Amino acid sequence: MAKSHPSGTQTLARGLEVLRAVAGGAEDLAAVAEATGLGRSTAHRLVQLLEIYGYLRTINGRGYYLGPTLIEYGFQALHQNPLPVVARPIIEELAAQVQDTVHLAIEDAGEVLYLDKIPGQRGAEMRSRIGHRMPLTRTGIGKALLLDRSADWQRLFVAEHPEQPTGTDDFQQLMAGYALQGASLDLEENEPGIRCVAAPIRNGGGEIVAAVSISATRPYMPMQRMRALVPVMKKEARRVSLSLGYPG
Repeated sequence: MAKSHPSGTQTLARGLEVLRAVAGGAEDLAAVAEATGLGRSTAHRLVQLLEIYGYLRTINGRGYYLGPTLIEYGFQALHQNPLPVVARPIIEELAAQVQDTVHLAIEDAGEVLYLDKIPGQRGAEMRSRIGHRMPLTRTGIGKALLLDRSADWQRLFVAEHPEQPTGTDDFQQLMAGYALQGASLDLEENEPGIRCVAAPIRNGGGEIVAAVSISATRPYMPMQRMRALVPVMKKEARRVSLSLGYPG
């Protein structure tokens, strides 16, 4: 769906669309023009300007990639958000304890946005990364972000599972159970062979503002262990919540 822009900002909006296209994998002018709908000459001028300011870069004069300015701003954005700073020592302790991959994420624009990741010490490396986005209803950490939003469960499931139009009742029943226990599971719904347990993080007002999860391959995450990890995850999520002012 096309987004509306304030008057007089069309050029800026086009430049941002170019950045979005390159972030999405467009590596040459033809791909940028196709992804943005811009003419090649317009796309070329915008790419040149963005490269001058460090928002884009080329390697050996070929290909477009996100530039060092965005890396700098990305780290500044993380440090301006107290959540990753407050949560980091807690999730480091958790990762050392469980030896599996730990994620910290928020909801942004209707998707899971990973703010931090500590890779596990065993099993396969997962495709997630800091800054990566994933669906809310397909991931354990995304479900944890939705535990208080029962009014949205059906709508979000339908939007993210067009191939399962009749699965909304089962999903809502599943989510009701997760909301009751205060933690959610991912039984390989997002990535084959990968399971996770997640719990929500709350702010001073008691609202869910983030979530933390433990992920591992199936051999290291049988159902018995997943159930045992539920209170562990709730405890660690509560520790982060208390640091954010949650009264408990």
